[in-house]
Amino acid sequence: MGDAADWYRWDGTDLLLRLRVQPRAGRSAFAEPFGDALKVKLKAPPVDGRANAELLRFIAERFGVSRSAVELVTGQQSRTKQLRVKNPHQLTLGIKDARAGTGDEQ
Repeated sequence: MGDAADWYRWDGTDLLLRLRVQPRAGRSAFAEPFGDALKVKLKAPPVDGRANAELLRFIAERFGVSRSAVELVTGQQSRTKQLRVKNPHQLTLGIKDARAGTGDEQ
């Protein structure tokens, strides 16, 4: 399995995340590392951009930033995505939850 250093890195004050999404899950939550990415389960289906929108909202909430501070850099139509989180406020909480596979939402 991957190490945390594989799925996140810093670019100045921005945090870059490499994520592997699983749409149509029972709930939105961080899951286990998946190779060099972190798996994120999303309740939304991959239809009309709904899974991407939910991913951006979920990450913004977990890292304590506005939705506009989270950018989908690559992977618009792929399960593997790279996100940029601008100046995250809750880095420790977000990374801790991701490492623990928590951050559940109903």
